[in-house]
Amino acid sequence: MVKRLVVTGYKQHELGIFNDSHPGIPIIKKAIQNQLLPLIEEGLEWIILSGQQGVETWTSELVAEMKKEFPELKYAIITPFLDQEKNWNEQKQEKYRNLLFQADFQTSLTKKPYEAPWQFIEKNKFLIRNSDGILIVYDEENDGSPKYMKKLAEQYAEKEDYSIFIIDAYDLQLIAEEIAEEERNNFI
Repeated sequence: MVKRLVVTGYKQHELGIFNDSHPGIPIIKKAIQNQLLPLIEEGLEWIILSGQQGVETWTSELVAEMKKEFPELKYAIITPFLDQEKNWNEQKQEKYRNLLFQADFQTSLTKKPYEAPWQFIEKNKFLIRNSDGILIVYDEENDGSPKYMKKLAEQYAEKEDYSIFIIDAYDLQLIAEEIAEEERNNFI
């Protein structure tokens, strides 16, 4: 049973998404929600994120919304280093601080500012070791940062009971078609 689930995926610039009104965001959120709902029914308690922009930010927004219906659901933001948002623009920093405020648990793994890539590697290992599964928005056809977490999760799953859930381009296309169909039906 998956009680603690890491959710990760592409950073928004890897998807070519540069503003919050991009039509792809609701599709990604719906795909994540579709994966989370059965897990919640089976006893999922914690969503674990590292707070990076993109899939993780959208997931924290989604979970904050879902908590209205599922108040037992909690989310943690465990960053690889302090002041992760330091170089983000003011709007993104404010949004990020709001998500941190809403989180049920929040900490920085290394307790120091950015030093080197090892902090990301340690964060990935820590999140996988302290969860029962991972949900990754990643498509093999479109390379990007989630590949490192996916590879690590696969290696871990070879030795441990660890669940890996993947949302790929095909899954997102199906959700996009469902949403378009719903909009057509609502229009009629």
